[in-house]
Amino acid sequence: MATTTVTPRTRRARRNSVALKVLMAVTGLILVLFILAHLYGNLKLFQGQEAFDGYSHYLREMGYPILPHSGFLWIMRVVLLASVVGHIYAAVVLWRQANRARSTRYVQHKRLVQTYSARTMRWGGVIIALFVVFHILQFTTMTIEVGGSYDSPYQRLVAAYQPEHWWVYAVYLVSIVALTAHLRHGLWSATQTLGASNRRRQLGINVAAYVVAGLVLVGFMVPPTAVLLGLVG
Repeated sequence: MATTTVTPRTRRARRNSVALKVLMAVTGLILVLFILAHLYGNLKLFQGQEAFDGYSHYLREMGYPILPHSGFLWIMRVVLLASVVGHIYAAVVLWRQANRARSTRYVQHKRLVQTYSARTMRWGGVIIALFVVFHILQFTTMTIEVGGSYDSPYQRLVAAYQPEHWWVYAVYLVSIVALTAHLRHGLWSATQTLGASNRRRQLGINVAAYVVAGLVLVGFMVPPTAVLLGLVG
């Protein structure tokens, strides 16, 4: 029977790998909470311009006067930026470690059963990152103006998804599909990493991950689709 020698270096590598997986899981869960909150805000579109713009204004005033004007937003941005950086860092380092571990090739290679989302996590992450930059430039800094320049967040959103700007809708659709695939696998993986999953709970967690991903897909696509079809305007 072959034995495996565990050296101090191997133990450090394993501890490092576990720490990176925990970092990825925790930062991923923070980002999921933000996504759900953002989804709630987007659905305010169906309550009209006053409700939608009022929600955006409320975020800037949240915590005032304990916090300065827009203080809550800046705290949230810092936390989100730190989470994104930590998430990407952990993903890149773990990917490099996995590539090094696969450096020894065997004559017979048995491929592990993986879902489509698991196999595309890396490229899905790239698509999401590029979309986030575009989304911020369009709706936060207003560096990219689609359909005109508006002070109202409601008017900016409605103008962006008019039929003549179909390419914006297409970019949004591709990005949200990538997000939901990433989210589904990420939620399942995070529960594994944080020890919340076992053989008995696995099916329930997998179903819950699909449900959350489905709600995110439908929830984010309904507002721009309604604008595109002329149901909101």
